[in-house]
Amino acid sequence: MDRPVANPSVSDEILRRLGAVRLLGLDVDGVLTDGRLVYGPNHTEFKAFHVQDGSAMKRLMASGVPIAIVTGRTSEAVARRASELGVPYLYAGVGDKLATLKELAARSGVAVQDMAYVGDDLPDLAVFDHVGVSVGVPNAHPDVIRQADYVTSNPGGFGAVREICDLTISARSIRS
Repeated sequence: MDRPVANPSVSDEILRRLGAVRLLGLDVDGVLTDGRLVYGPNHTEFKAFHVQDGSAMKRLMASGVPIAIVTGRTSEAVARRASELGVPYLYAGVGDKLATLKELAARSGVAVQDMAYVGDDLPDLAVFDHVGVSVGVPNAHPDVIRQADYVTSNPGGFGAVREICDLTISARSIRS
């Protein structure tokens, strides 16, 4: 069987660090979605998730890297999507993302520095200096892009999560 080849535009250092990742944390709005909120009647909220992101998330979890969704908002759509995909950790309505990742570390047994985290906005910056790999998306706040170790080619809601999952799977297989 051929060994997977990682994206040639990704530095060896980022690949090395992704190869050591033991848990992936994801924001929702702007990362798993395009960031838009659509409201319907009777307090209904709609979110669009990219099916290929979900497929890659399942592959990453099957490879032994659990996923945590960490979001500042509470949404039935997010809870449903996390459940459908079998995401083991869902933290919704989070005010302090770093405190939440520390709680996740205690709960999961994975140190914060052994995690990667994908974010797009200012509340996500609190974790960037603490995780092993901080990831931004091209539609992120400029400060997030500046501080991220890696910025995906694909925007949030349109394959960014698939990109980082695929890179992580590749980096882990290269490492082994």
